[in-house]
Amino acid sequence: MRPKHIFSILFISACMTQMNAQTSNAPGNSSFTLQQAVDYAMKNSPNYLNAELDVENATYRRKELLGAGLPQLSASLDVKDYIEIPTSLIPAQFFGGPPGQFAAVKFGTKYNATGGGSISQLIFSSDYIVGLKAAKEFINLSRISVYRGKSELTASVAKAYYNVLVNKERIKLLDANIVRLKKLLDDTRAFNDQGFVEKIDVERLEVQYNNLLTEKEKTDRLIGLSETMLKFQMGYKMSDAITLSDTLAIDDKEITNISGSKIDVTKRPDYQLLQSQQKLYKIDIKRQRLGYLPTIAAYGSYNYNAQRQQFDFTDGSKSWYKIALIGGTINLSLFDGLQRHNRIQQAKIAALKGENNIKSVQMLADMEASVSEISYTNAYSTLLTQKKNMELAQHVYDVAQKKYTQGVGSNIEVVTAETSLKEAQTNYYNAVYDMLVARIDYQKAAGTLVK
Repeated sequence: MRPKHIFSILFISACMTQMNAQTSNAPGNSSFTLQQAVDYAMKNSPNYLNAELDVENATYRRKELLGAGLPQLSASLDVKDYIEIPTSLIPAQFFGGPPGQFAAVKFGTKYNATGGGSISQLIFSSDYIVGLKAAKEFINLSRISVYRGKSELTASVAKAYYNVLVNKERIKLLDANIVRLKKLLDDTRAFNDQGFVEKIDVERLEVQYNNLLTEKEKTDRLIGLSETMLKFQMGYKMSDAITLSDTLAIDDKEITNISGSKIDVTKRPDYQLLQSQQKLYKIDIKRQRLGYLPTIAAYGSYNYNAQRQQFDFTDGSKSWYKIALIGGTINLSLFDGLQRHNRIQQAKIAALKGENNIKSVQMLADMEASVSEISYTNAYSTLLTQKKNMELAQHVYDVAQKKYTQGVGSNIEVVTAETSLKEAQTNYYNAVYDMLVARIDYQKAAGTLVK
């Protein structure tokens, strides 16, 4: 393949967006912290593994291009059996015939063989020189794509992990609510049997109890669904059980870690990708300009030729005749109808568009960081409010239940308080998940989610 073609393949591949062999976790280990889940995903996620393979592939592609500048050696053996020896026409007068007439004669032998070797060496090619620089930058581009894939995968695994934890905390609260309401329902049934409360009081609590059981069944299914999503993000076998060892620990001081902070756009993988692509655009401009220079190559060959009436080329007593040559080639385009000039202009335009894309990413990064910081601050504030509301709702429920068991409160108060408590608990864990997701989004926007 000519260096020009190799470079073109490299450049086109590099300008496309980069963006899947599974291995198992340690035998018997199905318990994961968040960090362990992320590490497992890095070793088993098909998409991430493909990104790493792209780096390896880019390395081999550069070596392939490098090989085009090394001496090219080849050997050949050609054997011919002329079933019909070619006929040539020569003037008949050579044999005493009339002028203007031709005689058909056959020259040569039935069997011919040619064997030998050749060598060629590229001496100068602007495409080759610039292509090596592009190949090196393409490797860097592939590595940045791996970094971007790592950031994307970390965010996906973390969100899926937190979703499982939140649903499991909901189950714990629902179980506690069910136990508490079941006791109250049983006590109310006993009071009804003794004539102290009406049947409708029992029915109200029974409706509320059945609703809690239904809510728990739905949450159980949600846990199964969220675990399936987590396994998918991790590249974990769907049929294997998985256990999460981390807990939802919310630190009140976490908000100070990002509030008012300033991001460094150069840490973002999308910015780094555009910077790397911009270098490739500039390399392409240089390649097009240097294309006006000649391409110089040297070559040589050394062959033996034999002609036989019998197929006895291995007979050492018969001669083989030497054919040797050396040469050089200089290719220089004198006029191509301004094609190269127009390609240079196109390359310049691509570079200008690349600069605009970089500016766009800079503005996008500032916007995303600002939005995610505000979202995080709001989510954290909402979390604190919902936590207080849940505590208040718990207190209201406890008071309503105590009043009811003492005969000074109504059954409706208990049902209303229980409904409010369940709603407050749901709102609290929704706020927990929203805050954790907002924190991940901010870290991703700032380019600090992964090291």
